Amino acid sequence: MSCMSMNQPTLKQLAGVFARYANFTLGGGSATTAVIHSEVVAKRRWISEEQFALSFALGRLTPGTNVLAFCVGVGWMLRRWSGAVVTLLASSIPCTSFVVIITILFSQWQENAFAQAAIKGAVAAAVAVTVKTVWTIAHPYFKTGKRLRVILIGASAFLLNVVVGISPIYVLVIAAVVGCFLP
Repeated sequence: MSCMSMNQPTLKQLAGVFARYANFTLGGGSATTAVIHSEVVAKRRWISEEQFALSFALGRLTPGTNVLAFCVGVGWMLRRWSGAVVTLLASSIPCTSFVVIITILFSQWQENAFAQAAIKGAVAAAVAVTVKTVWTIAHPYFKTGKRLRVILIGASAFLLNVVVGISPIYVLVIAAVVGCFLP
């Protein structure tokens, strides 16, 4: 897949965006995905909505840390191997160091009531950010005439995972196959 515009980023620009937004966006992978969407699709127009959605879906299908796989997918689309390596390093090294430091501090604050209240507040905010990310990704496909398709696939995927207990990977594969056959 080629870039959407002639404005292909340099490796330094790519590293800057992914170091900044993959590491310093609080709220988990969903928040990071939403912010990266804003930067690489809406603001900089480095990739299209379709390329973003493909990278997101493929990232979800990989084992391990999905947000890193997603970032590597975007890097690959933009600069092939060099982009993939740069986005992987830029989106993982700073936050990994940060997590080690936070883990050390948390182990010391584990009994602190204020720290526990802060964590509960952060969990509630993370849920809201996840819902916002779902809307960011689904919104381009939620057009007149296609809304029912998006709702049916989304609701079915939710029910298959939550109620029936099918693994998310299998749910994604089933949804992809069903998506091929729905109008």
